[in-house]
Amino acid sequence: MNTFIPPLPLVTKPSGESMYSPQPFWMAFFTPRQAQTWLLHAVIWVLLGVLFFTQPAGRLSGAPYYLLQTTLFIASLSIFYLNINWAVPRLLYHRRVLLYIGFVVVIVLGIVATHRRLQTYLETSAGIPRREMPPRFGSGPRDRGPGGPIRQPSGLLGWVNPAVVLSTLLVVGLGTSVAAVQRGQREAQLRQALEQEKVSTELSWLKAQINPHFFFNTLNNIYSLTLLDGARAREAIHRLSRMMRYVLYDTQHGTAQLSQEVQFLQDYIDLMQLRLTDNVRIEFTPPHPLQEAPIAPMILLTFVENAFKHGVSTVASSRIHIAMQQPTPDTLEVTVQNSIFADRPVALDENSGIGLTNTRRRLELLYPGRYTLTVTEQTPEHEYWVHLTLRLR
Repeated sequence: MNTFIPPLPLVTKPSGESMYSPQPFWMAFFTPRQAQTWLLHAVIWVLLGVLFFTQPAGRLSGAPYYLLQTTLFIASLSIFYLNINWAVPRLLYHRRVLLYIGFVVVIVLGIVATHRRLQTYLETSAGIPRREMPPRFGSGPRDRGPGGPIRQPSGLLGWVNPAVVLSTLLVVGLGTSVAAVQRGQREAQLRQALEQEKVSTELSWLKAQINPHFFFNTLNNIYSLTLLDGARAREAIHRLSRMMRYVLYDTQHGTAQLSQEVQFLQDYIDLMQLRLTDNVRIEFTPPHPLQEAPIAPMILLTFVENAFKHGVSTVASSRIHIAMQQPTPDTLEVTVQNSIFADRPVALDENSGIGLTNTRRRLELLYPGRYTLTVTEQTPEHEYWVHLTLRLR
């Protein structure tokens, strides 16, 4: 007799939208990282604009003044981006400190000289006479001009504008600081990406490490059930299918709902019971009431798996107790207890899935400072006891 097997339902997004609907192109320019960068540059432009266009006009006014300050503003922006994109990465980060200092000196002198020449040209074009200074104490006749007062010195002090020097140094210092901050952010993002990749790799490894003996033993038990109890066999197949779907598909996003993780453990325990005798007493208490929260997939499997591996005997009476509770919606407490037998090793780290050591590492990566794991290898009741407190978010 042919049996009709209904197809599995298609996976769709809860909102009914297409799984592959593309994002608008403009969304690429408004990601949080891009928005932060644009805001930083906007603040810098405004800061430099305020710095240069609020300086005293001096002898220039009107259009010549704004032309001079606009030129200085554009030159300062050029220096700012040249410093960020070339000088700091190529010189300062490569320990070429002397070359970087030389770059700063050249930039300052170039800006000062350009500013002075442009200011002199604009003053001459506007018909402003050359600035003269009153006589200095102790000045000689050779320093005096035709009309008696001393002319503006023609040496270094004659064309160096302290305000321009300070503003140029401020622009260079601002660019260096911004470059250092951006480099720190990139390194932090790189470390975070490496940690996420490591966690993802470990999760993939975890999926591959699900005990193949469990899978094949379960299939053998289901095969035996088909000869004895067809209803139980169908239920076992359904549970195994649900577990595999959870492992292969529902954990792709890095987190799962707590109800899914609880159901996964329930299915695992029910399938393990297929091959156990009445000498094994299993108690599983899920959280009640269960409050939904995200959790790392299969983070609890190691403790349950090892309870069955080390706490079950085919001869002596044995007990496995698994209890889960939520003191708060964001806190999960898990207790796993299993019997200890003298002829069985109790270490969880040897050939037992990913092992307790790797589980601790996953907990440290995924929940740093948000978990407490206590392991007691032998209680007064001769049981192995594991207690995990996890803050889910």
